[in-house]
Parts: sequence; C-alpha cells; structure tokens
Amino acid sequence: MLVSTRLKAGILTACLTALSSGAVAADAVKVGFVYVGPVGDHGWTYRHDIGRLAVEEEFGDAVETTFVESVAEGADAERVIRKLASSGHDLIFTTSFGYMDPTFKVARDFPNVKFEHATGYKRSDNLSTYSARFYEGRAVLGTIAGMLTKSNIIGYIGSFPIPEVVRGINAFTIAMRKVNPDAEVRVVWVNSRYEPVKDGDAAKTLIDQGADIITQHTDSPAPLRVAQERGVAGFGQASDMSQFAPDAQLTSIIDDWNQYYIDRTQAVIDGTWESQDVWYGIKEGMIGFPDYGPSVPDDVKAAAVIVKEGIVDGSLHAFQGPIKNQAGEIVVEAGEILSDEVLLRMDYYVEGVQGSLPK
Repeated sequence: MLVSTRLKAGILTACLTALSSGAVAADAVKVGFVYVGPVGDHGWTYRHDIGRLAVEEEFGDAVETTFVESVAEGADAERVIRKLASSGHDLIFTTSFGYMDPTFKVARDFPNVKFEHATGYKRSDNLSTYSARFYEGRAVLGTIAGMLTKSNIIGYIGSFPIPEVVRGINAFTIAMRKVNPDAEVRVVWVNSRYEPVKDGDAAKTLIDQGADIITQHTDSPAPLRVAQERGVAGFGQASDMSQFAPDAQLTSIIDDWNQYYIDRTQAVIDGTWESQDVWYGIKEGMIGFPDYGPSVPDDVKAAAVIVKEGIVDGSLHAFQGPIKNQAGEIVVEAGEILSDEVLLRMDYYVEGVQGSLPK
C-alpha cells in the first residue's frame, strides 16, 4: 500500500517522520517534493501537489511520495532537500526558483539521486530543470481583458519583479492592446508569493484606481474574492479559482504538472532518466484553462480560442513584433520573434504598462 507523507518545515529542522497507513513495497521508488507554499494555497503549490497525487494514482504501490510544504528559500531549503536526499529518495522535485542554488549544491553531494528543479537554469548530470511557458496563458487572458474592459484599466498584482513575472505582464499587455489599443495595465508589487491579506489589499488599491479587471501572479484567491465583493472581474492563477468567485472569474491559467511528474518518475523506474531542460506550454498541455465564467460572451471566447490555437500551431507568438517599450521605441521589429534566451532575462515593460519596474 502506498504511503504519502505530509511534512511541514519546522524551525531549522526537516524531520522526516513517516505517517504510514500500511506497508510500502521494499523496492518502491521514493519521490520527494519541496514546496514554497502550503498545499492549500489554491495556486502554485496546490497544483504541484495535484501532480504529486497524479504520480501516486499512476504508479500505486510502486512509488512512495513525500512532500515538505512552506519551505523558505535559502538555508531552510538546503536542509530540507539534503534530508530528503539522505533518507533514501530516488527522485526529488524542488518547486521554486529560490531553491536553485540549494538544489544544485545538494545534487553535487548526492550523485546517485535524481533532482528536478522548477523554473531554474542550473543543471548537472543528476539535475534537470523544467518550467512552463506561463506567458502563453497570459496572452490568452490579455485578449479577453482587452475585449471586456469598460474602464480600459486592468489591475495586475505581481509577486516579485523577476523575468518570469515581467514576461507575463508584458505578454498580457501586448495581447490586450492588439484588441484594445486604449487599454493600460497598472501593476502593484507585493513582494511575496502567498500572503492573502497583501494580495487582497493590492486588489482593492487597483480597483480604487479604476481597474475593472484584476489579474495576478500571486497564489492566493484573495484578489478574486475582492473582485467578487467589489463587482469587478478577474482571472484565477495556477488553478481554477471559480469556487471563490463564481461570478467574477472570467477564466484562469491552470499549471498542469501531472504528465511531467508521471513521465519523469517513469524514467527513474525504467532507468532511462537523463538530465534535461524543458519549457513547455499550451501545446504540450502544461498550460491549460478551465471553463469560461458566465460573463464571457461568445465572441470573446472565440477570440481566445484563436489565440490558443495560433500558439499551438505556431502561427502566433506572444512576443512577435512589432513590439514597443514604455518609451515607444521599437524593441522587436515587425515579424521578428524574441528568442527564448532574451525572454528568460526580460527586464523591461512594454508599451501600455504604467509605472516603473522595480530594480
């Protein structure tokens, strides 16, 4: 019988105490997950844990999974990762950008353990990296927002001003202005990934500034709750958040890690695992969408489908020129497409985003 172990990061400790509901096969592959937030955040961590559960369902008692939630980036992360590696885990997924250096360091010390780091760029023979092209989903949301806004002000709640989040803001804005050149995006940075009070306060600030649609790159459903209460619309983040805002949610980006986690676990079982770097999107199924909310009309749905299908068949790219920066200067010529290398270090706002990007 499969054992699923739930752990919390204690103060400077990461004790692995198995909460066993039965015996695990002696040769079961042990798969560990390290999470930056709580599994109940209904966003980033929640969706990674859905992926862990998919591994359990796929392999049954051939695997044993363990997770550690709410692990701070930095020294605590290294202790947790090292404890997992030294306790017999065969494969370890570390699921936050700030875990990159700790994962790289521990992987060097445990060459027989396989490591997978989400959103990072440091690799080795036993360390892979993986991420999703979230910006593709932002292009779909931006199209919807541009067609539905009445005030032409969209509120965007950012976690940290790193390239991943900046890419999302820009992709959203570019797509939005293709269908509505008068619309603008206003950003509030909360410098956290999961603080519901701060997220909610940011949403209130943006609505007070005239935003009639709220989107976010933070993990709590608090902004959507505020949107529901204030009678405006919004988008969910990482998962379907419609249960928190049945009238307000227009749609959501869903991070779907299930198949990736299943495939990489299978590779360990088969002895075929190799270090790699993947960046998957809508085409590969790592980015998905739930049903549209009740306020999304058919013509807007149709426009969103065109964007999704264009991304999948390659006829559309979220960063295809002409693209201007905030100063109105052409940064991507007509017909050109930004390379992945440039996208991965994006550090400027495009035309249509108000305010200055924090340094």
